[in-house]
Amino acid sequence: MTRAELEHAIRAAGGISGDRELYIVGSQAILGAFPDAHPELLRSMEVDIAPKNKPELEEVIEGAVGELSIFHSTFGFYIDGVDITAIKLPSGWQARLVAVSNPNTNGYTGLCLEPIDLAISKLYAGREKDVEFVRVMLREALISRADLAARLAVSGFDEPTTRAIAGRVSAGSRT
Repeated sequence: MTRAELEHAIRAAGGISGDRELYIVGSQAILGAFPDAHPELLRSMEVDIAPKNKPELEEVIEGAVGELSIFHSTFGFYIDGVDITAIKLPSGWQARLVAVSNPNTNGYTGLCLEPIDLAISKLYAGREKDVEFVRVMLREALISRADLAARLAVSGFDEPTTRAIAGRVSAGSRT
């Protein structure tokens, strides 16, 4: 996925939902802070979007431009409407969002997770593909281990969860 495709997704999801602000919470949120991110971080053909002010419309987005839709077959990517409350994020994440709003988004704003918050969310999920995504972020110096540890320390997660997330970073030390 490219930054232009992310902007297209923001425009499409905004137009469908009527919500001017959309959370971008999956892998492609990296394009908010790093429009030219490493290709290994841009492999996904889906954008996870949650309408900020009209969360009940996430299923409408999914139905209109989700996987196997005409949108998907036409443009080669699709939008997953997601429930933001189902995603585990560190305390204070909303204050650190990276806005994507320009003429290409047609008045809609994509609110992308900040890279360290994105990494913590991925590590919380703990799937191998998510841990590998964070390894690439570290290898490409988009985030640092020190900043990741510092954010994790104030994440608001309970101690066992914090240890588990930290362990996933340590276990994956290839960088």
